[in-house]
Amino acid sequence: MSISPSNIGDKEAAPMPNGDIAARVKAAREAVGYSIEDLAVTCGLAVVEINDIENGTEFSPAKLKRVAGALQVPLSHFLPTEM
Repeated sequence: MSISPSNIGDKEAAPMPNGDIAARVKAAREAVGYSIEDLAVTCGLAVVEINDIENGTEFSPAKLKRVAGALQVPLSHFLPTEM
């Protein structure tokens, strides 16, 4: 699933603080017992890329999709629940 305006529907997207995505990614990683290194190996990203996501400085949809797949959660798990 890609993130685009056509996926939003009739409602406007509410701005979401980057920290929320970062916190959700970190919580999901910790819930499965992965270290940052474990997640990097599992999803094929570099450790620095995982750190950037969890620090709130990187939110590439493609990278989030890879992280979601590695953690076996839907991509929507990282996104706002109210749109």
